[in-house]
Amino acid sequence: MNRLIHLFAILITPVSLGAVDYAKDIKPLFKERCLSCHGSVKQKGDLRLDAGALIDKSVHAELISRVTSHDEEERMPPEGARLTESQVAALRQWFASGAPSPSDEVIPKKPSEHWAFQPVKRTPVPESSAKHPIDAFVFGKHELAPQASPMALLRRVYLDLIGLPPTIAEQEKHHSLDAVIDNLLTRPEYGERWARHWLDVVRYADSNGYERDAEKPFVWRYRDYVIEALNKGKPFDRFVIEQLAGDELPDKSLETHIATGFLRLGHWDDEPADPTTDRYDQLDDIVSTTGQAFLGLTIGCARCHDHKFEPLATRDYYSLVAVFNPLERPRKGRTELAVPVDGTVIYTWREPSAKAPETHVLVRGSPTRFGDLVEPAVPAILVKQQPQFPSGEKTTQRRLGFAQWIASDHNPLTARVIVNRVWQQHFGQGLVTTANDFGLMGATPSHPELLDWLAHWFMHDAKWSLKKLHRLILTSSTWQSMKSPDALMRYRRLEVEAIRDSMLAVSGQLNPKRFGPAMKPGIPKAALEANTDKEKVWQPSNEREASRRSIYAFIKRGLVVPMLETLDLADTVSSCPQRQVTTVAPQALSLFNGDFVNQQAKHFAARLKREAGDDPAKQITLAWRLALCREPSAAELTQMRAFLHQESLEQACRVILNLNEFVYPE
Repeated sequence: MNRLIHLFAILITPVSLGAVDYAKDIKPLFKERCLSCHGSVKQKGDLRLDAGALIDKSVHAELISRVTSHDEEERMPPEGARLTESQVAALRQWFASGAPSPSDEVIPKKPSEHWAFQPVKRTPVPESSAKHPIDAFVFGKHELAPQASPMALLRRVYLDLIGLPPTIAEQEKHHSLDAVIDNLLTRPEYGERWARHWLDVVRYADSNGYERDAEKPFVWRYRDYVIEALNKGKPFDRFVIEQLAGDELPDKSLETHIATGFLRLGHWDDEPADPTTDRYDQLDDIVSTTGQAFLGLTIGCARCHDHKFEPLATRDYYSLVAVFNPLERPRKGRTELAVPVDGTVIYTWREPSAKAPETHVLVRGSPTRFGDLVEPAVPAILVKQQPQFPSGEKTTQRRLGFAQWIASDHNPLTARVIVNRVWQQHFGQGLVTTANDFGLMGATPSHPELLDWLAHWFMHDAKWSLKKLHRLILTSSTWQSMKSPDALMRYRRLEVEAIRDSMLAVSGQLNPKRFGPAMKPGIPKAALEANTDKEKVWQPSNEREASRRSIYAFIKRGLVVPMLETLDLADTVSSCPQRQVTTVAPQALSLFNGDFVNQQAKHFAARLKREAGDDPAKQITLAWRLALCREPSAAELTQMRAFLHQESLEQACRVILNLNEFVYPE
């Protein structure tokens, strides 16, 4: 009886607040402090607080009692700071007024009802005058947007597919855009351009990071594998399986072994303070990257506790750890070792036995506190029945079973995730803007029916062909329009690799050499001053070797080439779903005053003199055609001729390489 009187007294204690608004005062409070335990994903004590209509009056007094309790075992929230006096007062007043909430408040769906966890279905194409299915979804019965000019489209498609502007000869061919697309998809430069996008997702770098930041031996073979796989048109489902389990395939080869370098790309500490913890950190890197890259799930957040915002349990996480736990990292002390396969040497893990070690849930993520024993499994929210995990004679075959499920049409996520990634690169933003997060906390699709149609088409009609997906997107009026409807196309600067490669192409210095060990561009001495071994840490390649495409540049985690870093190179520690596009002063300094740009301006000027002679008008016209794929206007020609009366041709070339029109695809 005394407890009831106490609860009643707490509840009716007067407060001196103005009117409390549920939408402004209460719902944000619940969202910030309560929903991780009492939302749609998890309901401790069978209590849900994610919609006003779900909060029964019978719990009002208990809630106030718990948030004001001085007993640490009783008080809520159990972690973090206590609710403030004003927050508690707002709750009291809201309860006292009858806990009103909007009658039309949307009650969040159960996690199992989340759009990304539903089977991929072929949605019907909307009725439309548009002949192209993408246009039908985007424009519906509205008129198509006007197309960009032919030359603007030509430059856009070249930069999109191969990351280089068309040469003058290519500008003058006058082929249809469809024919241009088909041609570009067969060129080796396509793989060099699009491999870089995938390397961002899989956290590729040429060194380990940490203090010594040692070079990863022969890791470049994985980079070359990705380029060749894209150029050969390897189906994406096979591409997935090879990277996760290429060594376990019945038809395994040197190529499929190299593909498993994906598993070893993460940063690695060669002298960890706690080797046991470091071992689980390495497994975490693999599980987290696999979850984000292929499934669009942030499963790494379930390492220490059930995911607070997603239907992913700690058991789900450690069931995936069990898939990769049989792997061993080849090394000798602090030195990484490569693995001989058929007589070449590759960078990968290895499974030494078909007998898998036991895998336990680690309580609170601690490697010294073993919980339940777990077997390989996929996240329970994604399946009604777990896939089969075969057993093998030389390896466990666990990764193969897992990879086959990821690359199957029974998995609702893989096709949606990769289709969205390709869309993102063509339009600047995805149909789902959180490319690595398709979970409850990720963005909802702007065009969900289109996304599902594309995913189903990709699996069943295109047979997982990325090249067919490119062609479908690029032949749509949606992509070819001057301005895409519904803000689908985001106006964005080219990635630094495309900017650098375009400069080399325009200056005539681009070295077409492909594959093999990475080259090292020159680095300003100032960037080396802070390094303890500044004489040896970076031995630059000669100019010819350093003029290869940027995908072949050595990516050292502890010393990134300043131009690449300043212009938003991808994070190499974890999966990068999309490049940042920042605008900061050092970018302008790098592009206008940097050694590389000045060097290319010098070569560009020499090329103009060779090919256009000494006539300023011809030099300017040629420069415009090479760099911008168009003729200069009369005003531009006049301005540049006046500029050349005051400055050198080399300085004029430096200006051209810094034009917005040069570093943007539009």
